[in-house]
Amino acid sequence: MSTVKHRLMHTGNALGVSLYRRSGGRIGGHGAGGVRVLLLTVPGRRTGLPRTTAVGYFDYQGGYLVVGSGGGMSQEPDWFRNTRKASRAEVQVGPQTLPVAVRVLTGPERDTAFRDVVVAQVPQFGKYEGKSGRSMPLALLTPLTG
Repeated sequence: MSTVKHRLMHTGNALGVSLYRRSGGRIGGHGAGGVRVLLLTVPGRRTGLPRTTAVGYFDYQGGYLVVGSGGGMSQEPDWFRNTRKASRAEVQVGPQTLPVAVRVLTGPERDTAFRDVVVAQVPQFGKYEGKSGRSMPLALLTPLTG
């Protein structure tokens, strides 16, 4: 990805995160195809500094299922690479912020969730996966209690 494109994406993400936070999710709370959006904060895999990005999610098994689609790009998005290295994270869903456990789904569990939850609700994700030439990774973010 070019440096200019990377800077534009970074600036756009920062603006989206700021608007979501300030509005309690009223602005930026829904993405393309009506997918609901949360803010995900995980430590950067190299720096350890908190990184926040807005990502679409699906309700799944009492948690939030997120897809590392990158809009069909051939590379896994940076936010998912960071998520893959984290065992815990923080999400903001609307006005509520909470800690979550992170679990990357694999094998048949991943395939079933992708087909029966993600593609069933937003068929465009199936097209993204085909376009990307890779299996879209999924992570389940489960709220921690106590």
